[in-house]
Amino acid sequence: MVPFHGGCSRRYGFFTDSYDLFVISLITKLLGRIYYQVPGSSSPGSLPDGISVAVSGVAFAGTFLGQIFFGCLGDKLGRKRVYGLTLLIMTICSIASSLSFGKDPKTVMVTLCFFRFWLGFGIGGDYPLSATIMFEYANKRTRGAFIASVFAMQGVGILAAGGVSLLVSYLFEIEFPSRAYILDGAASTVPQADYVWRIILMVGALPALLTYYWRMKMPETARYTALVAKNAEQAALDMNKEIFTEVDEKRFALTICQSENCLIDRLGRYWIQIIGFGMMTVFMLVLAVPYHHWTLPANRIGFVIFYSFTFFFSNFGPNATTFIVPAEIFPARIRSTCHGISAASGKAGAMVGSFGFAALGISLEELTGETKPERVKEKIGV
Repeated sequence: MVPFHGGCSRRYGFFTDSYDLFVISLITKLLGRIYYQVPGSSSPGSLPDGISVAVSGVAFAGTFLGQIFFGCLGDKLGRKRVYGLTLLIMTICSIASSLSFGKDPKTVMVTLCFFRFWLGFGIGGDYPLSATIMFEYANKRTRGAFIASVFAMQGVGILAAGGVSLLVSYLFEIEFPSRAYILDGAASTVPQADYVWRIILMVGALPALLTYYWRMKMPETARYTALVAKNAEQAALDMNKEIFTEVDEKRFALTICQSENCLIDRLGRYWIQIIGFGMMTVFMLVLAVPYHHWTLPANRIGFVIFYSFTFFFSNFGPNATTFIVPAEIFPARIRSTCHGISAASGKAGAMVGSFGFAALGISLEELTGETKPERVKEKIGV
């Protein structure tokens, strides 16, 4: 049984996580043009490599630590209490990151990175707790689909980040027209552009605020109350309060989770993961082996198509199964902790991708004396 407000809060909470984590990649170019524009330069300003890596990746470092910390805390203090705390952190830091300040560009970026780190820390707690709570409410037959429905909101959050960025940029372009950089570099970035990235980041606080009400109404999970807190009577009372909302959640699940396209409870976790890894390998090889072929302008659409397939099978397979399986295989008393450790392992890989390859590129530039960084990046596939 999954309470309606419980299911909604976790789905939209994960939507918020995704929006806040991935929206930063859409505004880094704008940050470069606003704060690192060189007067008279033939090309628009861009963030220095080190700052770009920090701005883009610092939230992943916070998420890594948050997953471990809040995962452990969820087993000590209870799912509901810690879940509400993560939401408050996400809301406050989303707003704070949009208000980043400083007397010079470097200080603004340092402030932004500071708040992005703590935003990631709060987001990190949402990963193990979302999966754990959804598992502890769901029944055995459909729990895979229910947990997968939470994870599916990640894609919706990424789409929303792109949509909001386009909408805000479009509205500002109408109100404050700018010229093409090639025609007038100084007039290509209007002063009001500084509000664009701030509004885009601040929007991330809205879904968090909207779901706060549902989270606060959500009772502690019966499994935690009965098996960890050892209060079977309170667990029974909590379940009785929610039993009448089960039908609403079932309808939602039947519509979204149990369609013919939802295979997690049909094929099983093992085969879903094997198929996902296998197809990702195929498409990555298709892109990597003839890499120069895909860099040609005429072939870029094909590159996007094949790269999209890698993401499809990543989310179809290992991205979803590694979110579901840890919630299923560990006992209630350490479920949140172990899921946090599992999720943190995944974020460690994201940190390698964000920081490791960037550091490799910078090192190769220094070793080879290459004056054009884009050539080095092309060689290592960054």
